[in-house]
Parts: sequence; C-alpha cells; structure tokens
Amino acid sequence: MPPPSVAGKVMAILDAFSHGETRLTLTEICRRADLPLATGHRLVGELTRGGFVERMPDGAYRVGIRLWRIGAQAAAAADLRELALPYMEDLYEVTHANVQLAVRRGLKALYLERLRGPSSVPIVSRVGGELPLHATGVGRVLLAFAPEQVTEEVVSSGLPALTRHTVTDPVRLRAALAEVRRTGVAVTREEMTLGTCSVAAPVRGAGGEVIAALSIVTRPRTDLRAVVPTLITTARALSRDVSGHY
Repeated sequence: MPPPSVAGKVMAILDAFSHGETRLTLTEICRRADLPLATGHRLVGELTRGGFVERMPDGAYRVGIRLWRIGAQAAAAADLRELALPYMEDLYEVTHANVQLAVRRGLKALYLERLRGPSSVPIVSRVGGELPLHATGVGRVLLAFAPEQVTEEVVSSGLPALTRHTVTDPVRLRAALAEVRRTGVAVTREEMTLGTCSVAAPVRGAGGEVIAALSIVTRPRTDLRAVVPTLITTARALSRDVSGHY
C-alpha cells in the first residue's frame, strides 16, 4: 500500500476529532492519525495557522472556527436541522428536558442538534459528536430500523458497558430492537450515563424510511407516560414536514 498523501494525512488529523472528544493533545492526535510526532506537529501547526484547528492555553487542540463554519454548511444535515429546530423548541417548552436530534453515521449516532435548559439533566452528547448506537435512545431507534448487516457489525464490534446498566448481551439487544420496531419508541435507562433516561422516536422520510431520531433525555424518575405521547406526536409532525421538504 502506498504511503498516505499529504491530503490523506490532513484528513486523518481532522478525523481524529470525530470520536466525540472536543480537545486532544498533539500526542493523541498523532496516535489516532497514525502519524509520526514530527509530521503531526508540522501539519497541525499549519492547520492552526489556517484557523482549521485552535491551540488551547494548556497546549491541547480543538476544532477551529473556520472548520466549524465549513462543516455547518453540510447541506443534508443543515436542512434537516433547520426543519427540526421549531419542533425541538416546542418539545423543550413542554418537557424542559434535553431534546436531541441524531442520524446514523456508520456504527455511531451523530448528533445534529441539542437543546437544553438550566433545569435539564446533564448529558454527554454534543452537537457534531458521536455516541454508541447500542447505549443511547436515538441510537436504539437508528439501529432498530437499519439494515440487519448494521446490527451484525455493531454486535461483532463489541457492546461495551458504559454503565452497569448498559445492555451488552446481543440477545437482549436484539429483543430491545424488536420492541422498538413494535412500539415505535426506544427507552434507555442509565445506559449511557448514570442519572439519565432517554426516550426516542423515529423521524421518517417521504418513503417511510427512518432518516433520523428525535429524543428527550430526562431523569430516571420521570413519568414517561406524560412525555412519550408528546415525543411521538412531535416526531410524526416533523416526519410530515421532512417528507414534504427534505
């Protein structure tokens, strides 16, 4: 295999930030990009001077404003986010819980938008970040309606335990996915982080295919009977809008 081009090395550096962390040291970037430290130092320096990467006071790096602006223009994600925001805002006003919109990217859930308020429970998701499909509400929805091959890949790649409540048994996971397909709702309780409960519903396109998932994340003691109907109604309304415009 020929050595990677300069463009390939730069793409590997930028992709190092796609795993959910907002800041990485130079050593972490080089390890993830599989680059020698000297090469990484030179290329990261050039990206920093160009505004694609920012160097923090403590020496760590994060995605720069210039790269963020380019990424924000991704047509499909931007259009879906723009359509969803009014529905997400309405859902937040009713529940005052975290409201999230995610799509599947490979074997992860990619978060396109998140709304939260001062009374919302703390969560680990962030816009542009990725989290596992098997341990999140949006992930369960996206996985339940994905091709069977995707489920096989998720299972074969391992089901890590994020908390003591995470479903890590393939049989239990498949049963949970079947329940999502039956009810149209995914519920995870303290599987991604302790002290949170996630409830998600599918967002469908014009052909009925699931293109995204809408969720609320709240406290485990929340009476879900009071919020699930609102979530489902909102997801269906968004689906109708998406079918007509997306």
